[in-house]
Amino acid sequence: MLVGRHSIEVGWGDCDPARIVFFPRYFEWFELCTTALFRAAGLPFHEMFAERNMVGVPLLDVGARFHFGSGYGHVLDVETRVVEWKSKTFRVEHRFFRDGELAVEGHEVRVWAVPDPSGEKPMRAAPIPQDVIARFTGPAGETA
Repeated sequence: MLVGRHSIEVGWGDCDPARIVFFPRYFEWFELCTTALFRAAGLPFHEMFAERNMVGVPLLDVGARFHFGSGYGHVLDVETRVVEWKSKTFRVEHRFFRDGELAVEGHEVRVWAVPDPSGEKPMRAAPIPQDVIARFTGPAGETA
């Protein structure tokens, strides 16, 4: 299974008046980590969307569980992986560690979206190609 690993240093602008990470920043970081994971799999979004005539991979569900806060100057080590593939959706999970301790767990459920051929809607869900799934489900221990 492909696992993305990143480090994020919390900046001053990432924090709220209580001097902890302002929670929406995590949702921005989820997006950055998912984008980086696809890039590591050889599927940079900007190229993949064009090559596969896609609208994108919009969110259907997103959430987080906060175990403890982090603040300015802390370094967060993030692990990102796709943990579930369905016919038209996939689930990405993110784990943020600070000093080796799990600080935040997050998830995203995304849909594989293509233009609606009828033109009635801007997009519709489509089956996820097997070659895409195969790039993430290789031998255990692969990392990005």
